[in-house]
Amino acid sequence: MNIKNNFVKVAAAATLTLTSVAAVNTVKPDLTNAAVQAATTRVKINYVPGYGVNIWTNYNHGHFTGQRVQHGTTWNVLDRKTDKKGYIWYKIGTHKWIKANYTVSVDKNIPMQTKITRKKKTLIALSTTAKKRKAKAKKSKVAKIRKAKQIVNATRKKTTTAAPKKLTSTQASSKAAAVVALAKQMVGKGYVWGATGLDTFDCSGLVQYVYQHAAGTNLPRTTYDQVKVGQEVPMDQVQAGDLLFWGSATTPYHVGIYVGNNQYVNAATPEQGTIIQTMTSYYYPTIAKRIL
Repeated sequence: MNIKNNFVKVAAAATLTLTSVAAVNTVKPDLTNAAVQAATTRVKINYVPGYGVNIWTNYNHGHFTGQRVQHGTTWNVLDRKTDKKGYIWYKIGTHKWIKANYTVSVDKNIPMQTKITRKKKTLIALSTTAKKRKAKAKKSKVAKIRKAKQIVNATRKKTTTAAPKKLTSTQASSKAAAVVALAKQMVGKGYVWGATGLDTFDCSGLVQYVYQHAAGTNLPRTTYDQVKVGQEVPMDQVQAGDLLFWGSATTPYHVGIYVGNNQYVNAATPEQGTIIQTMTSYYYPTIAKRIL
């Protein structure tokens, strides 16, 4: 009888001791209004019935506080962080952190995301890089297409002006006369480099304007390109309406319109403007081109 009574006393004492330890190591959720309002998420501890999850002082290199949160209890998450290994932690109080992989969402009752894996990080980085490369390639492709269109349009323009429709001698003579007449009408206009009319011209701008409005022929803008158009003729066979070039035969620096009687109309200089001049041995053209 004494042995039985002694056994009962020992068992009761052990039970009281375990209950006391559980009370010290187990933390109850903070359900105050301040804690609830500060929370961004609510989670439930999903561990093992009768056991608890350790509480740490920090999510990186923290220390075990000696306290645990019990399985099945609900907690307000005040903050969320990811440690250096990629594991996600929840802050449930001042200097109190628990691992997210021991929790489930209260709202959806599903496990929370617990770790951002290196593979996922790599995939996200690769996806971002791929998008940037794709956008850059698209931009480059658009630029190349635009450039190609410009080249095609320029080539078409050159083809159109370099090979004008062949005219009969009567038509050519009529258009040449119109070119000469309009060129003479431009005498007295001012000279401005880069100007194409109507009040001011430079040398190639004058030629382009006169041929376009008198003969309906579109010539290139510069002397470098205008010299490539038409048929070369000897200087002793030039006719009214032909173009006269000075300088290099391939890259001339000046152009004028021959109007007959050894004379030509040209936009000369800012001081002289558009004038009629006579050809001299001192200032003699290098090459002549017949457009009409």
